[in-house]
Amino acid sequence: MLVIDDITVRIAGREILKNASGNVPAGRRVGLVGRNGAGKSTLLKVILNQLHADTGEVRVPASWRIGAVAQEAPSGDTNLIDTVLAADSERLRLLAEADTATDPHRLGDIHHRLDAIDAYSAPARAASILAGLGFSAEDQMRPTREFSGGWRMRVALAAILFAAPDLLLLDEPTNYLDLEGVLWLEDYLRRYRGSVLIVSHDRDLLNTLAEFILHLEWGKLKLYSGNYDTFAEVRAMRRANDIAFNKRQDAARAHMQEYVNRFRYKKEKARQAQTRLKMIAKLKFIDVPLDEHIAPIRLPKAPEASPPLITFSKASVGYEPGKPILSNITCRIDPGDRIALLGKNGNGKSTFAKLLAEKLPLMAGENVRAKKIGVGYFAQHQLEEFDPTLTPVETLARLRPKLAEQQLRTKLGSIGLTADKALTKVGQLSGGERARLMLALAVLDSPNLLILDEPTNHLDIDAREELLTALNDFEGAVILVSHDRRLIEATADRLWLVANGRVEPFDGDLEDYKRFLLSGDEPQAQEEPMPKRSKEEARREAAERRLKLKPLKEKIGIEERHIASLTVELAKLDAALADPLLFLHDPAKGSAVSKKRAEAKRKLDAAESRWLAANEQYERELGEMALAGE
Repeated sequence: MLVIDDITVRIAGREILKNASGNVPAGRRVGLVGRNGAGKSTLLKVILNQLHADTGEVRVPASWRIGAVAQEAPSGDTNLIDTVLAADSERLRLLAEADTATDPHRLGDIHHRLDAIDAYSAPARAASILAGLGFSAEDQMRPTREFSGGWRMRVALAAILFAAPDLLLLDEPTNYLDLEGVLWLEDYLRRYRGSVLIVSHDRDLLNTLAEFILHLEWGKLKLYSGNYDTFAEVRAMRRANDIAFNKRQDAARAHMQEYVNRFRYKKEKARQAQTRLKMIAKLKFIDVPLDEHIAPIRLPKAPEASPPLITFSKASVGYEPGKPILSNITCRIDPGDRIALLGKNGNGKSTFAKLLAEKLPLMAGENVRAKKIGVGYFAQHQLEEFDPTLTPVETLARLRPKLAEQQLRTKLGSIGLTADKALTKVGQLSGGERARLMLALAVLDSPNLLILDEPTNHLDIDAREELLTALNDFEGAVILVSHDRRLIEATADRLWLVANGRVEPFDGDLEDYKRFLLSGDEPQAQEEPMPKRSKEEARREAAERRLKLKPLKEKIGIEERHIASLTVELAKLDAALADPLLFLHDPAKGSAVSKKRAEAKRKLDAAESRWLAANEQYERELGEMALAGE
């Protein structure tokens, strides 16, 4: 097992980890979670011995090999298959020695070891991993330098998976993957024999893979058994119980301190006052870290527009004349549509998104747009276009010089960039903060069609939940490209498959799509969709569900405030009843307090039941929205 024993790490005078301790059980899959900037990557560097802890130590069995994806993507003239094969240094060393060894006993040992590590099937295993990550047989024979940075990072991931270390460390491995790659990786890691410590903000991935969750918060580590949903539920319950316990202790201390203040100098009560002082000193409190602030995301109101927003008829698009990427596109997008684009990277999802955003011209066919259409476009490559020396306010001001600074700061604040971040240089913002800035740019002019190409790559789990809620509150149309299944399932009404140079409705849901991919079959588009309901009915039902979410969220908030108020009241009543002299000196008052406590407990139970029912209905509505398409 990996043992993290009381480590403290300081960087530039700031404590990143503080007396942190935790374990990774041998042969198990553990999700390492925490907010952006919490120190997850720092912890991985300490485990890899790339960074030394100021105090404490990390211990692993002496025989364990520890591996992680290389920080720099491989390059050069070596082809992909040989790049991956080179990751198993023991195999290469033994094969080289087998060519030169003359001692028959040593040769026997070498071949015995080669058999043990399955060396002779290595090329097939390497090819299988590369194929799972999206590389064709032809791609695998090409030099790595011919691929873009994102694809070369996939090669780095393939290499460490092929090396199969005893402890596999993965830091956001899905950032460079499409949905197909994520599903393949999930299936591969489920069968992985070693220990896996994975940093990820993909809730579905953590729910499917993780057997334990190692939570990093305020420099401390805590291990929870179960997947992410179990962790979130248990943590919330423990936190609520700890807060309630501390409130009861506070109430008890205040009650005893009041007695001490009244009677400590009265001779006949002095002994009792001293006893209470000792009791106060013995009161224990649970350390409950402050809950980290979650910056909200609120999208502007979408202007109304008459349908359709966009209509394509036999359209083609591409980058080189005479070489279309997508052809014969015939479809329409209406106000309120929620469409997720499926398909492997390279099939044209981003190309279609650029066509919708008018970043690419039509090669052929027709494109009709509504007069009042407003398009907001979010794409990862925009990160590279930011001037790192400007602040977010200055970035927006360059685009809209007529807007006052306060208006710009209000727009940034609605996306979750607070006043201090709005005035911080872009180069000093975190990846998640720059993603929020990109979203602010996308909705700067209050669009009624929002096109999001991998919007969650740099957002943590809580920020993704904020985006999910904001999209469900948004009344305009949404076109989504994402490998985040939870986001797709909760926001998309329909699925379109981009494959074989076509864009067509997909006949099925994400589970159907996953089964197609893992079975090795090619997902089929629906040539002539025959929905049980009309398009208008499906859209109307989805819109009605989104409207239902607002009052549900309000109800949940009301009940949470009611529960908090009743919990405080209950703590005060418990403190009063804890006084052994209450019933002795004033039985009537004691009886009244006891009845009041019973009533408060009844109200609390009822409020918790209503809160639970509202939450269950909210989650159910989110799930049903994913099935509301054609």
